Amino acid sequence: MKDESAGVLAPDERRDTRWPGLAPEVLSKHLGSDPDKGLTAEESERRLAKDGANEIPEAPPPSLLTLFLSQFTSVIVWVLIGAAVISGLLEDWLDAAAILAIVLLNGILGFVQEFRAERSLVALRQMAVATARVIRDGVVRMLPARELVSGDLIVLEAGDRIPADARVIYATNFQTQEASLTGESTPVPKDAKVIVRKDAPLAERANTAFMGTIAVSGKARALVVATGLRTELGRIAAMIQKATESERTETPLQRRLCG
Repeated sequence: MKDESAGVLAPDERRDTRWPGLAPEVLSKHLGSDPDKGLTAEESERRLAKDGANEIPEAPPPSLLTLFLSQFTSVIVWVLIGAAVISGLLEDWLDAAAILAIVLLNGILGFVQEFRAERSLVALRQMAVATARVIRDGVVRMLPARELVSGDLIVLEAGDRIPADARVIYATNFQTQEASLTGESTPVPKDAKVIVRKDAPLAERANTAFMGTIAVSGKARALVVATGLRTELGRIAAMIQKATESERTETPLQRRLCG
């Protein structure tokens, strides 16, 4: 919902998908940001307090032993272990061995899947940026990237890792490497004048620089449009986290039996 009195989009609206199709001057107005001077320090502090830090939340990863033992906590697994014990007491060693083998293989498979998911989350978090060049009150400052907010005006140069999803408003021979996000192996040229439809695939958003990708040539200025979990990188991290939590509550054996 738009705050007409301030001329600025409300937080939820600032995070929508319309911005690739907006001209830079229109977008800057919607974001309540000056395309030359950026945000004021006071406004950036207010938005940071409201929207949260520009980071992908990180929970302490479980130890390998804990991860492995967690595969044997479901009721179905314990029912099978009980069946194996009963088979052993009845001296039906073949059935007991077969059941235990199934339980062990189920545990190993679940462990491998969760371990890979944890590694993927770690890799995504490592793509985050420690610092960023930001224009606030008309002055270029080097600030922690976690303090970026929607509407911030950032300065990008070759070699920089993009600190947030941002709409390019000025570019000189600016290209980014997006293989980590889109799979595109060659550098992608960015053009501030391009207007992109809001449902365009990520690989076709020629006016957007994405968090975690790398600038390989040229210079640019860009308006931050999404931070933290609202970025494309954050969305991927959230999906992986959700899938990991699902795997922890339901083992491969349970999914096989219920499916």
